[in-house]
Amino acid sequence: MEQIKTQQDLRAAILRLEIKQADEGKALKEQFQTAYQSVKPANIILNTLKDLGDSSFVKDGFLNTTVGLGTGYLSKMVFQGVVNSPIKKMLGSALMFGITNVVAKNPDAIKGMAKKIFNLFGKRTTEEVNETENSDTFE
Repeated sequence: MEQIKTQQDLRAAILRLEIKQADEGKALKEQFQTAYQSVKPANIILNTLKDLGDSSFVKDGFLNTTVGLGTGYLSKMVFQGVVNSPIKKMLGSALMFGITNVVAKNPDAIKGMAKKIFNLFGKRTTEEVNETENSDTFE
């Protein structure tokens, strides 16, 4: 720091220090507000959920598990049908568990099969629309 020899130098130094103090005070207040906002329980929960939602590992795992449970439940309902015998219930639950595990562990194969099925149905409907359009033009 430079030496202060006159009263005018003293006033200028005081003014510089006051400006520096005001700038540091603003920065400190902003940092405090940022820290305060990040410590709020609602923001902690939202940030955690946002981080989980951004994670592709969690998205893929959740999707695979959901599809597995859905197909397992659907297969159980189809297998059990209308009859409510205890043996059919046990076999339906075992079937549901097995299909759920297979689908959850092999999601890529299931997705590939689903795409092929959707493409097959898509081609059929497109062909049917084209056939009806062509038959309308010849009549």
